[in-house]
Amino acid sequence: MEVEGGVAVKGVFMAVVGPSGAGKDSIMRAAASAFTNDDTVHFARRIVTRASNADEDHDSVSKAEFASLVESGALALNWKAHGLSYGLPASIHNKLAIGHMVIANTSRAIAAEIKTIFPKCIIVHITASEDILQQRLMARGREAVTDWKLRIARSNALEHEFATDIKIENNGELEEAVTRFVASVRALKSVASNIDA
Repeated sequence: MEVEGGVAVKGVFMAVVGPSGAGKDSIMRAAASAFTNDDTVHFARRIVTRASNADEDHDSVSKAEFASLVESGALALNWKAHGLSYGLPASIHNKLAIGHMVIANTSRAIAAEIKTIFPKCIIVHITASEDILQQRLMARGREAVTDWKLRIARSNALEHEFATDIKIENNGELEEAVTRFVASVRALKSVASNIDA
């Protein structure tokens, strides 16, 4: 039995990573509907110092509120990216301790740290071709051209800096990537159940 912070951990933490524009949130949002009736699979909501929008569903807090959450130990994981602070609630540790699976959109930049914090962790890398990423970032219209070009350059630089357990290319129809994602979750649940049995 693996131990996390002195507590026996049965559940698997699935860390979803990938570049901006790869479709992580879209895939996870669609995949969540496949597990609506499964109370052992949880899609964790991120806490972000940015207002929520149609593309990215999360709990919004101010910078001061976020700092308070970090200081009080209310976050299981926190990181910074693109001038924003991101975090996951400490409550996910409770779900993992009782054998549930937790799935969360995280960051490639802290993949090594994630593996340290969550011993039973699977890194799922969702990505797309550079052309597709560029098209999606332009369509999103949230960043200036120079900003999304920097994001793509940063993505290329990070590509070989972390170990990937599962890689999903999201270049085609969203349904194809969702199907692969859901199949990966179900396969991991099955393997984890057999190991813990």
